[in-house]
Amino acid sequence: MNALILLAWPAAFSAQAQQHPPPPPERQAAGEPAKQEPIFDPYRAHKSLEIGMFYMKKGNYDAAIERFEDAARSKPNFAQPYRLLGEAYEKKGAKAEAVKAYKKYLEILPAAEDAGKVRKRIAQLNRALERAAAHRR
Repeated sequence: MNALILLAWPAAFSAQAQQHPPPPPERQAAGEPAKQEPIFDPYRAHKSLEIGMFYMKKGNYDAAIERFEDAARSKPNFAQPYRLLGEAYEKKGAKAEAVKAYKKYLEILPAAEDAGKVRKRIAQLNRALERAAAHRR
């Protein structure tokens, strides 16, 4: 009886391995950061927004940016994370990134209630970027 169990044991694990194959190996160059694939998870997106807004209030803009980016990945074409990303980048002093985020927000939601304000912010940030570039010359 024991011999029979020992003979069946490897076959059982082999069948289990075929049902649940291991995840595929990473397909990235050495030293390159792993890219996170978009996933559709609206609950996660809204939770990430909440947590990101908490970090914004605390002044931890890097953590807020991570959460807003996660929200954008979790729910494609969700405009709010991009507006909040723009605010976080702006508060961090990353004007070019703020402009990109604000533009994406308007691309997704061109008739947003605050679209006029966002366009003004983009114009102000672009002027500041142009002034900074002129000073470097």
